[in-house]
Amino acid sequence: MVLSTASVYPESTIAGFELAARLGYDGVEVMVWTDPVSQDVAALRRLSEYHGLPVTAIHAPCLLITQRVWGSDPWGKLERSRDAALELGARTVVVHPPFRWQRQYARDFVSGIRRMSDESGFSGVKFAVENMYPWRYRERAALAYAPDWDPTTEDYPHYTLDLSHAATARTDTLAMLERMGDRLAHVHLGDGTGSGKDEHLVPGRGTQPCAEVLRRLGARRFEGQVVVEINTRRLSRPEREEDLAEALRFARANLGTPAAAIGR
Repeated sequence: MVLSTASVYPESTIAGFELAARLGYDGVEVMVWTDPVSQDVAALRRLSEYHGLPVTAIHAPCLLITQRVWGSDPWGKLERSRDAALELGARTVVVHPPFRWQRQYARDFVSGIRRMSDESGFSGVKFAVENMYPWRYRERAALAYAPDWDPTTEDYPHYTLDLSHAATARTDTLAMLERMGDRLAHVHLGDGTGSGKDEHLVPGRGTQPCAEVLRRLGARRFEGQVVVEINTRRLSRPEREEDLAEALRFARANLGTPAAAIGR
């Protein structure tokens, strides 16, 4: 089981490694954001070695708040993410679909991801496109992502399934899981209630079929990564630790696999 450093925000990437090691996670997914350590491959390598935790995935800087991290060229960001993954021994780069206002990037995205996947194939690094959601205000929805917030409408080599995003999109998560099929490479484990917000609750606290998703992954001996990605931003450090520990217990109980079998 892997911990996303996004799960400790607003604490730092350093804190993400510390908490992952203390709580018994098997690895770390690094969210590349405005924290300088998250952008520094040498610093990440030292943290990995010090805590004895592999970096198993790099989340490319494709959020609104990271539009200037690693430059403004979206393809350059993905290339740097791939290079960081290679240097750190990570096998997955998580990437969001483009925002609709990134018109040229959006037009070329499907073919570009396929090209980069082919170029990186020999190294084992996968670009796993993540499902997103419509942006909602009250009951109005705006389509903020192109070609689509649902990556299964396109022919990507690999997918990331985010359960909190599926809740926000009000889509059928189990149906999306089946559509992704053998191309599913990565899972962001969190929960949601279907509200207009992307909640990233501790699994089991919302309405998503988190346990069923994990059981299905365990039954098919899923070889990708399951990553705890929850929102703890308003919690104290002790409360944050308890939520991260609870999410880890939930995942291991429902996967039905040995502690380190998923995410290595």
